[in-house]
Amino acid sequence: MATLLTAVPAAVGTAGPADAPRPTVLRTAAAPAAREPSCDPRRAGPSPSRVDGEAVRRIRERGHLVAGVDLNSHLWASLDQDAQEPVGFDVDLVRAIARDILGPKATVRFVSMPPSQRIPRLQARQVDVIVRTMSITCERLADVAFSSVYFETGHRLLVPEGSRITGFDAKLRGKRVCLSKGSSAVDLLGSSGTGAVAVETSSHLDCLVELQQGAVDAILTHATLAAGLAAQDPTLRLVGPRLDTSLYGVAMNKGDTDLVRRVNAILEDYRAGGAGSPWMVSYDRWLAPTLGAHPEGPPKAEYAD
Repeated sequence: MATLLTAVPAAVGTAGPADAPRPTVLRTAAAPAAREPSCDPRRAGPSPSRVDGEAVRRIRERGHLVAGVDLNSHLWASLDQDAQEPVGFDVDLVRAIARDILGPKATVRFVSMPPSQRIPRLQARQVDVIVRTMSITCERLADVAFSSVYFETGHRLLVPEGSRITGFDAKLRGKRVCLSKGSSAVDLLGSSGTGAVAVETSSHLDCLVELQQGAVDAILTHATLAAGLAAQDPTLRLVGPRLDTSLYGVAMNKGDTDLVRRVNAILEDYRAGGAGSPWMVSYDRWLAPTLGAHPEGPPKAEYAD
């Protein structure tokens, strides 16, 4: 399978840690707007179908899939230094989607982008899919479409060894907590009432640099991403319980209903097969060494119709 790599220009927020602008410091944000009472992120997408429509035909006519990812997410999507190929749990899923639509020799163009660019780039149809540890939320469902859930996790705090921070509580008052701009951690910290100071950066990798330099006291991110950071720096540790439930889905343009149904059909096959399923094979390769065994297997699919 061929691979093309594209990075979003630094002007829109993807500069590396060495040349990135200093992070934005914000006092605790206001609580998010009320959700629609009928919204259920677990049942966000339509039922599976392999009937081709405009979106699938557009991908075939172009000859390659354009996928938004984060090539700074160790274990999920990062660049293998030897092969110079993207690798990781999310990358495996992208390649499965491409093969199903375009065949075994499918070409994928990977576009690396920060969280804040995910929705605008989907709405502008600059990418076909976003597979970037992106949580399905009721707020985001107003702007983009999602597949069924492909992974379940939640937010946790990551701190240096010896930190007095032990959890998401009053000990955070006045502490500087780093999070990715445009991520769901922004609302979580903003509505927490802990009195922590939010420090927003372009990505959780930038947060790692800020924590290592002592510019912040903790990182708030998904446990899955935090585990990847801890695997890169053994002086860090996760503290406190999981704070919420985050459901990862493949995000697509709201108008591309046929593609959403097709991805849901692909996910049905990707989850099937028990311990030998493509989902479990990918989990065991990338995530099990850090997150441990996953006897429950992939999350069960639920649909809006």
